Amino acid sequence: MNLIPALDAETTQKPTAFPRVIVPAAAFGIVLGLAGLANAWRVAEGLWHIAPIASRCISILATAIWALLLIAYGCKWIFQREKALLEIEHPIQCCFVGLIGISAMLIGGLCLPYFPAAAQILFWLGALWTVVFAVWRTGGLWTGGREPTATTAVLYLPTVAGSYVVAIIGVPLGYPDVARLAFGAGFFSWLAIESVLLNRLLTAPGLAEPLRPTIGIQLAPPAVGSVAYLSITSGAPDLLVHAMFGYALLQLLLLFRTLPWVLKQAFSASYWAYSFGLTALATAALRMAERGETGIVTQLATPAFILANAAIGVLAYLSFVALIRGKLFSR
Repeated sequence: MNLIPALDAETTQKPTAFPRVIVPAAAFGIVLGLAGLANAWRVAEGLWHIAPIASRCISILATAIWALLLIAYGCKWIFQREKALLEIEHPIQCCFVGLIGISAMLIGGLCLPYFPAAAQILFWLGALWTVVFAVWRTGGLWTGGREPTATTAVLYLPTVAGSYVVAIIGVPLGYPDVARLAFGAGFFSWLAIESVLLNRLLTAPGLAEPLRPTIGIQLAPPAVGSVAYLSITSGAPDLLVHAMFGYALLQLLLLFRTLPWVLKQAFSASYWAYSFGLTALATAALRMAERGETGIVTQLATPAFILANAAIGVLAYLSFVALIRGKLFSR
């Protein structure tokens, strides 16, 4: 993935025999997008009474890719430890390491109807990884010494995305108290980081082209937060979830506005940064409709669902082509 030129330069200058392809932690974003789409289909199946074949196929694909990425990432620590250390010490790339725990919890959620014991194990392992990494990474940020240009939307991943996923998966597994605490951690972390990030985008130099696709993560906090809030509450959707969903719609429009600027960067796996937010937006709209929503959100549910499927379809096709050409990840 061409998110960091320094890593790419290091990789091309010192080729190794095995493995040639270096899989970055950011690649786990693919799992987030696919798992998010599978969950959207699950809600759609109950709402529209359609066959579960689509969600099952997407769940199997997400699980298979997650397993392959986990093996590849483990191989990096074994055979190219210096690259793994360089990644986890980098001020931007290190935040993607948190996706390992998040993806494990999402896969656990997909496994729940079929393998409940495995779902429990994956949830707790993922939650433990998420908490430990978030505390370690955020504590390091509190010590200062960070360049303003290193402030990007990836800062949401350790605390905000991780906490929201704990809330989303924790409820069906039987841990509503844990889920409510996790939602609070994610919600207030989002508000704090949002102000810092917007200040950086408005006042600091523009994002370098390889980093621009990461702006797609901007959609995730309000969209995934809406799903998390619906997970820990019951009854008709209230004012807060409508407010979060409305802010997510604003972020979506802003992402459309910035898309020509982002597309100056050639396609790579980094474009999957858009996927989790898009699928969460569709899931939130469908869940609100399922919970008795009768307003405009209900009318937006179908377009949001179609958009999420179309976006994941395009990302999957382009990723397959890039993988065949050896351009999906850095060498």
